[in-house]
Amino acid sequence: MSSAPDTSPPHLAALLGQNAALIDSPALVVDLDAMDRNLQRMADYAKTRGVQLRPHAKMHKSAALGLRQMQAGAVGLCVQKTSEAEALAAGGVNDIYISNEVIALPKLQRVAALARRLKSRGGRLAIAVDHLQGVAALAQALGGGENLIDVFVELDVGQKRCGVAEPADVLPLAQAISRQASLRLAGLQAYNGRAQHLRTVAERRAALDEVIARVRETRRIVEAAGLKLPLVTGSGSGTFGLEASSGVFGELQAGSYLFMDADYARNEADPAQPAFEHALFVKTQVMSVSKSHVVVDAGHKSHAIESGLPHVHGEALEATGCNDEHTTLRATTSAPLPALGSTLWLIPGHCDPTVNLHDWMIGVRGGLQAGSVAELIRVDARGCVD
Repeated sequence: MSSAPDTSPPHLAALLGQNAALIDSPALVVDLDAMDRNLQRMADYAKTRGVQLRPHAKMHKSAALGLRQMQAGAVGLCVQKTSEAEALAAGGVNDIYISNEVIALPKLQRVAALARRLKSRGGRLAIAVDHLQGVAALAQALGGGENLIDVFVELDVGQKRCGVAEPADVLPLAQAISRQASLRLAGLQAYNGRAQHLRTVAERRAALDEVIARVRETRRIVEAAGLKLPLVTGSGSGTFGLEASSGVFGELQAGSYLFMDADYARNEADPAQPAFEHALFVKTQVMSVSKSHVVVDAGHKSHAIESGLPHVHGEALEATGCNDEHTTLRATTSAPLPALGSTLWLIPGHCDPTVNLHDWMIGVRGGLQAGSVAELIRVDARGCVD
């Protein structure tokens, strides 16, 4: 990963090599040492279990971080949006899966152009479908050609969002894909996002038992008709140990493990999975002090709260409210409140939308307090929502 990209703002470029104390607030900061440990733990886990790792890049939205994951052994990256795929491809990522449905023809024409571009440089694009109309529209956008894009049929396995409703519904889609020369039936998309944040291991295991049963039934139906689903892909940072040991999942899409967030910290730890450290922080400063609380200068515009308020790293403080520019904190013990001007580090409630609020992440080595700025990481796909 390159340091100080030419496009970095001068005030950020000037921080390289400087003490982390000089980072102005609010700022999105990555503890690179913790991140690297998380990256290696997951890479080692997938290799040991004999499953592919395809991390979800919608979490970090950075081509540089995605390439680092691939250098450690990931086969490619997942995204949710066409524009995310385009941004990461422009940054040098060659193996991308849009694990989402795309229906509009103009957007599918962009998908087709990207598929051809990646194939021309030895890469690959994949996409998910859950309707016959989607298969036909994708083939129309590709306009001929041989084996241009991998296609996964999405099965609803408990998310109650996209995906065909029943295992038997997968077969007509698999047959339609197989009839199109430009499409390759790559397998089954089976992701249950709800299961990731069930708090106890027992709850997550029960949810995954249902997922695995539906996947097995789907494979039975499709194979009885003479077709194959070469790969079952899915999983997330809350359940990947269950998918990896299932015998049916061949690929893990976990993404948040790289940074972790406050919401994942609320989960009961699964001893079957490696432990990951918090690596993403919002540096903030106490800007107002009263008898009962303090206010810091990082609000909605700096961190997302739809999955809960942030945790305060290493302090006996808790967030009680958040506004556009402010977060209010109160003490959880009888210890004195931090003084005006004090630096605090917030662990965001949800890392994915938090990253999307920033153009750059500031990478620090040697610790948040005494460390120094080592890298500037561009959020290439910030605002890529189409």
